[in-house]
Amino acid sequence: MPLPANSCDAPIAHKAEGSDPYAWLQERDTDAVLDYLKAENSYQEAQTADQAELREALFQEIKGRILETDLSLPSPWGPYLYYTRTTAGDEYARHYRCPRPADDSLTLDESREQLLLDPNELANGGFFSLGAFSISPDHQRLAYSVDSSGDEIYTLFVKELSDGRVSELAFDDCDGSMTWANDSLTLFFGELDDTHRPHKLYRYRLDGTAAEEVFHEPDGRFFLHCYRSSSEQQLLLSLGSKTTSEVWVLDASQPQQAFTCLAPRVEDHEYDVDHGMLDGQWTWFIRTNRDGINFALYTAVDTGVAPTEADWQNLIAHRDEVMLDGISLNIQAMTLSLRIGGLPIIEVHPQGLAPYRVQLPDAAYSLHVQNSLEFESERIRLRYEALNRPAQIRQLDLASGAQLVLKETPVLGPFDADAYVSQRLWATSADGTQVPISLVIKREYLGKPVPLYLYGYGAYGASLDPWFSHARLSLLDRGMAFAIAHVRGGGELGEAWYRAGKQEHKQNTFTDFIACAEHLIANGFTTAPQLAISGGSAGGLLIGAVLNQRPELFGVAIAEVPFVDALNTMLDPDLPLTITEYDEWGNPQEPDVYDRIKAYAPYENVTAQAYPPTLVIAGYNDSRVQYWEAAKWVAKLRATKTDNNLLLLKTELGAGHGGMSGRYQGLRDVALEYAFLFKVLGMA
Repeated sequence: MPLPANSCDAPIAHKAEGSDPYAWLQERDTDAVLDYLKAENSYQEAQTADQAELREALFQEIKGRILETDLSLPSPWGPYLYYTRTTAGDEYARHYRCPRPADDSLTLDESREQLLLDPNELANGGFFSLGAFSISPDHQRLAYSVDSSGDEIYTLFVKELSDGRVSELAFDDCDGSMTWANDSLTLFFGELDDTHRPHKLYRYRLDGTAAEEVFHEPDGRFFLHCYRSSSEQQLLLSLGSKTTSEVWVLDASQPQQAFTCLAPRVEDHEYDVDHGMLDGQWTWFIRTNRDGINFALYTAVDTGVAPTEADWQNLIAHRDEVMLDGISLNIQAMTLSLRIGGLPIIEVHPQGLAPYRVQLPDAAYSLHVQNSLEFESERIRLRYEALNRPAQIRQLDLASGAQLVLKETPVLGPFDADAYVSQRLWATSADGTQVPISLVIKREYLGKPVPLYLYGYGAYGASLDPWFSHARLSLLDRGMAFAIAHVRGGGELGEAWYRAGKQEHKQNTFTDFIACAEHLIANGFTTAPQLAISGGSAGGLLIGAVLNQRPELFGVAIAEVPFVDALNTMLDPDLPLTITEYDEWGNPQEPDVYDRIKAYAPYENVTAQAYPPTLVIAGYNDSRVQYWEAAKWVAKLRATKTDNNLLLLKTELGAGHGGMSGRYQGLRDVALEYAFLFKVLGMA
């Protein structure tokens, strides 16, 4: 089939023989592949050249709402206040500390501040991602890790804060984690295997002792992760697949000892562990699903010996209507993170006082414990935001429940949160399931169909709680609405909601998204030609699937680092993440699973039909979703689709899964996407 008329200059990915005609695009670093990707980039640039002025205007407009020179809220720890500062023109925030005031206030003594790390200097204009940023318990050293390409392989460094000396640790294939023991000399770090899975934990002393392997996880489904307990008395080694977990513990003051297993893994038993205080006793806290899928909370008194499951005592029973997402601990209280009716709830259990729930003003919002501060603090900090309300850091007094807004993310220029209406809607899916939608629109555009940007994800139990965006105001102020489809496969309504959108139930994710689109159209919020859809990674799979199943329902699509070649990827166990992903998607080596994935995989199901205009973004160094998934999908669409609609592929040749690093580079990427939408929807 010839290329569409408006794509006459687009690169042609010539078919090869075999069942996967564009498999040659997986030949990384060959001239043919690089030339093809560069040609696609050139085509994208040519097709959007007429929008250069609009993109620059959008970039300046979005940037103009952001306070470019700003200070983070200082966090007290030990003798210091730790904080970051952004400066106009710099891509990254610098990290600082200064002595803690005697009155225990958050007042900074900038004359005595110390620069800890300057990512702008380290990036030197290239890609930069900071992994670990870990101050030693004695506050004398900084351990940090850097990814300089986007492939999520990190180089480890230790900085002596007394004199600024920096040592690079000579270890390869590091996952970026760095965890201190209490001697402030011993570090634990993880190593990646050939599939990019953290599979080994090493112990390293800064006195020059050779690094020692302390744990190896051979099962390809399990990732390992080491962290410090809330009490700072224990080191915890978590081993987890998508469905099963196992935790090992080690006294942080005795780092040369061996880790001890708390509860040997049992298939489908998930649990996580923390260490804190209850009724004046040091206590282990275990969040577990052994009583039910929404998790219960158990405790075990710390006797100096790691408890067995027989020692666990139930503290918070399993509840069918309440998901226990997590716990935060300090000496004053235990704080539960719950999900009820699709919303996050914070429930505080102060020591010796009645529990209470945090009260908030909006109907749909995002809320989590951002910082539990020091273990002996009487306060914690919550992060709260809504689609129409900028993020706030709220201080919560644990005993009284009193809240104080310490900082609200500023929005420069004219802005009134009440000028935007945030709503929670419910769509009815094909099987009768009620699916929540979070929507925001400028008040003056209510009551008539407008262009609408519908975002979705629906995988891994991740919850897409409503969030505020400075950039999104450029859509809303031009009359475009924004909505999030909280489809099954996510975690918004608890574990059952997640399970109803994975494995053999994956089609529910796509059916729910289609139902949300139909609901928004039927209720007069938008029309099909005005409906833009977007998703990234597993959300890109969602976009690819619904485009195949109902292309006429959408006016334009954006797919970022999309997992669209799902069948071929899941058939290759040597690719990063494939084996551990079996618990999410299934193992297509099994015939029934093969047929199931093949039935919805976007690349496999491209057909000779009309597709809406589509912009696809990929990262060449992406270790999670390989660049070729997007490239192959676009190539097959070009050769198969029957329309003349614009189809663009942009591959960031120096970036990974998260796109280009740096805050200004990120804003330019948003401006590109928005300008594309305006062009297609006639809003430019």
